[in-house]
Amino acid sequence: MKLFVSITFLLMTTLLGAVGSNAVSNQPITVVSYYFGNYHPGDPRNAKAKGPGWSEWELVKNAKPHFPGHQQPNVPAWGYTDESKPEVMAQKIAAAADHGISAFLFDWYYYNDGPFLDRPIDEGFLRATNSARLKFAFMWANHDWLDIHPYHQGAPRKLLYPGSVTPEMFSKIGDHLIKDYFTRGNYWRIDGKPYFSFYDLEKLLASFGSVEATRAALDQFRARAKAAGLPGLHLNAVVWGRTILPTEKTVADPAKLVHDLGFDSVTSYVWIHHVALPKQQTEYNFVRDNYFDYWTKTATNFGVPYIPNVTMGWDSSPRADQSQRFDNSGYPFMNTIKDNTPENFRTALKLAKQRLLDEPTGLRILNLNCWNEWTEGSYLEPDTVHGMAYLDAIREVFGDKTKQSGQEK
Repeated sequence: MKLFVSITFLLMTTLLGAVGSNAVSNQPITVVSYYFGNYHPGDPRNAKAKGPGWSEWELVKNAKPHFPGHQQPNVPAWGYTDESKPEVMAQKIAAAADHGISAFLFDWYYYNDGPFLDRPIDEGFLRATNSARLKFAFMWANHDWLDIHPYHQGAPRKLLYPGSVTPEMFSKIGDHLIKDYFTRGNYWRIDGKPYFSFYDLEKLLASFGSVEATRAALDQFRARAKAAGLPGLHLNAVVWGRTILPTEKTVADPAKLVHDLGFDSVTSYVWIHHVALPKQQTEYNFVRDNYFDYWTKTATNFGVPYIPNVTMGWDSSPRADQSQRFDNSGYPFMNTIKDNTPENFRTALKLAKQRLLDEPTGLRILNLNCWNEWTEGSYLEPDTVHGMAYLDAIREVFGDKTKQSGQEK
């Protein structure tokens, strides 16, 4: 009798475990895409520095090939559109939603003297007639903004807007976010909490002067969100081991800092924050494999969930002075990624998806770089060479419309 009971219990346990495992593995993956909003004329800061009609489309148009096999210029199939117009953003929203993307994760800028590149969000996305089809959230791109669009090699990199802000401004920014964005129905949330990410931890610390003061400011940010009726905030840290922009600095012990500041998750912005490009044209699959090695190492390092990234490509040459020799002397004069074909991108997506499905715990979220980093060679929007192939790859791997995951409510 005891043997029968033991066997029965073992069989039931095994069956329940299998059902539980299948339930976890069947949870859908939420796919979000970074969005960089500098493709519209009339931004006040850009207009003052470069003229009223300027946007980064000018750099895209003027790009040239600098070595054999270098694909430049890249030409947008939709044309050089104004993303601050609701009808233009509606086209992007429809394409993203139809191809398996659940949210735009906007690169969001706010400095001591006010916002920057906010019109694609406030005038474009939020006023689009179909904005309810897509969630949105912010990664505060709190890095220094330099006069490098384009950059003449050897010239001083003029600092236009410092990434760090005063504690008073941080408090004002937090109130603005809570009031004007976080309470919107289509702001992306995890476990009901609005997602908000910080790009540059070093600049965040510089804003307050110490880890303790920074933690207190983040705790106050969370408290104000709860006072506004939200269940809290999901605060995320972008962590990188390699710098890209000229004034970026790595923090000494990112895992300890993430713990001490109380972040809920960590993520990446682009593969080359973790992988060096040893050749002027470095193979896409080489970068992919080395990034996946980083993913393996970092998955348990931080004590909080890691949200992985798939990057479409890298080529920052449009931001370089086109009359100069293109070498590897520092951003934007950098080595590039080659063979980032739609097929290789699709394979990277499949590998990332399977790995997320194999994880028994953690967030089922994948972020992509990027919807429209045209001047850094990482964009999902259709061009005149590949058309919709990169978006089609996302749809083939993740389905027509990625549904909200168990963590996202």
